Amino acid sequence: MSKDEIIAYLRLQSVPNIGDITAKKLIAHCGGAEAIFSCKMDSLLKIDGIGRFTLKGLKDTQHLEAAEEEYSYIKENEIQLYSYTDPNYPTYLKHCIDGPILLFGSGKIDLNNQRIISVVGTRNITSYGTAFCEELIDTLAPLDPIIVSGFAYGVDICVQKSAIKNGLQTIGCLAHGLNQIYPKQHKRFIVDVEKRGGFFTEFWSTSEPERENFLKRNRIIAGMSEATIVVESAEKGGSLVTADIANSYSRDVFAVPGRVQDRYSTGCNNLIKQQKAQMLTSAADLIYMLGWELEEKQTKTVQKQLFVELDETEKDIYTYLQTGGKQMLDSIALDCKLPIYKVSSTLLNMEMKGVIRPLPGKLFEAI
Repeated sequence: MSKDEIIAYLRLQSVPNIGDITAKKLIAHCGGAEAIFSCKMDSLLKIDGIGRFTLKGLKDTQHLEAAEEEYSYIKENEIQLYSYTDPNYPTYLKHCIDGPILLFGSGKIDLNNQRIISVVGTRNITSYGTAFCEELIDTLAPLDPIIVSGFAYGVDICVQKSAIKNGLQTIGCLAHGLNQIYPKQHKRFIVDVEKRGGFFTEFWSTSEPERENFLKRNRIIAGMSEATIVVESAEKGGSLVTADIANSYSRDVFAVPGRVQDRYSTGCNNLIKQQKAQMLTSAADLIYMLGWELEEKQTKTVQKQLFVELDETEKDIYTYLQTGGKQMLDSIALDCKLPIYKVSSTLLNMEMKGVIRPLPGKLFEAI
């Protein structure tokens, strides 16, 4: 984009009553952001859903001055720009009606790999959540997905550190300008993230990490990804907002179940119970549900990691299902020489471990 077009995008972002949806209408009507500011008001008022109140301040020179100042900061700091009309703008986010008209980026972000998932959750991550995040990323590593999160405490930084450890690209979506980082304790991870990915934000250098910014940021996390995974969450929390946004975008949402007594499993269990998310117990669930294909060598790696978790009875049933295909409970009990009550409880445990799945008709199959 030219300098004038970039400044026009920035002016649109700075006008109080013009959000991303309205801005896109104006750009489409005028043929570009710069053309909006030379277009007659009568012409703009013909756009469906746009009135004089919305356009109030559109041509106020204070917004032009602010945009020019921000442009200078962008150039001086070599910040990357992603317009929603550009081919390098995140593909999935481009399909979201309220996606930002302009994103600012840093690092070495490469979005050619379209296996992009977001992982979010509580800032008060437990040992259970930490173990799940690390195992999930370890197992997915052969598929080379891009891991997106919010670079916050807890689940966010855990999953992004795991991505770095496994040599995966990771993107942190920020709720403030690129001239700062929140929380400050995570400054030490910036270099590692930017070597293997980077940061996105829609906020200017003048923006502080205010509460409403985090809620806006969540739509970027949900919107730029194929699927959103909630690892741990209390009954209320920002990660549940992200899950709701992902659902509104018709994206896949997954939640990791936990014990009903655990505070930070309540949100995930509710998502599953309310059918707002699919239960996720292992990387194999995600691979199957998203239709990601694995090479034979990679499949064996996944199965080997999962197999370690099984006791002898579970191994026998898993081998039986792997060999014989889909089977009913009675058949499994008969052929494995086990009582039905034992098979029933064992299958439930195996489902929670993510190595088998129930099917219609009371059938079970190995993953």
